[in-house]
Amino acid sequence: MKKVKYFAYLLVFILFAQTAAAASIGDGDDALDMFKTYINTTVQKAKKAENPSAKREILDNSFDKIMTTFDRVQQVKALSEKDNKALNLLRDDIQQKKAELNGEEGFERVRDKDLNDFANYVQQDFEQALSISISATVLVLIIIILLLL
Repeated sequence: MKKVKYFAYLLVFILFAQTAAAASIGDGDDALDMFKTYINTTVQKAKKAENPSAKREILDNSFDKIMTTFDRVQQVKALSEKDNKALNLLRDDIQQKKAELNGEEGFERVRDKDLNDFANYVQQDFEQALSISISATVLVLIIIILLLL
């Protein structure tokens, strides 16, 4: 029961914060830039990590965090069908990249020496997909939730 209550408070906070963030972030381009910065920061952390297992952990945790964020955004009832479909496609794409990173679901595991290139590929692919398919409102929600996680 505490989880339901906590989630209700979180949703109210998110809706309130969304309104405030939308006012301060401005248009969708600003929100997209903020998300690109988040992705870039993650990639840079992975590249600077001293060993392959640390790089892999940073990328893996980031994938988990983004998928959790998408799950939470999709719980908002006012989400359009188009945004819902786009989030599902992006979530599936991230799940595939995570499986590839870890050598699961029939994928060959990304070799340690290729982790930096893989991180760059993920960043470019994800940024392109987001700029095409997600509305500004959903981007604002994603940013807010990512900052809360």
